[in-house]
Amino acid sequence: MPGQEADTCSTHAPMRRAMSLIGDMWTLMIVYNLLSGPRRFGELREAMGNVSPKTVSQRLKMLEEDGFVDRHAFAEIPPRVEYQLTQRGQALADILEAIRQFSERYLSDGEAASQPSSVAPSPSCQ
Repeated sequence: MPGQEADTCSTHAPMRRAMSLIGDMWTLMIVYNLLSGPRRFGELREAMGNVSPKTVSQRLKMLEEDGFVDRHAFAEIPPRVEYQLTQRGQALADILEAIRQFSERYLSDGEAASQPSSVAPSPSCQ
C-alpha cells in the first residue's frame, strides 16, 4: 500500500537523523568532551587530538543549530567563547556511556590483540 510505505518512511526519519548525529566521530567527541562542563574552542580541539579547526568549527555550528550545544561569547578583549551542552545535548550521555562500555568490553587492548580490527586507534591515544 502506498500510504503504508509513507508511514514507514516518516517513522524512520528520526532514526536516520539520530544515526547521522551519533555516527559522526568528531560530533561525538565534542559531546563527550563537553559532558564535563563548558569548554573553549582550543580546549576542545586539543582534547580531541588530530582534528582540523574547520572540522571542529563545522561540528560545533551544527550542534548549536540542532540545539545540542550553546555558544556563549564573552564581551572581553581578547574575545572568549565557551561551548556547553544544552539539556538536549546532555541526553546523549547515556548513549556515550553505552559506547564506552561496549568499547571496553569488545575493543580493549587485550581483545584487540586476539582479534583482527578494521578500526585503528587514534594517533593521539597511542
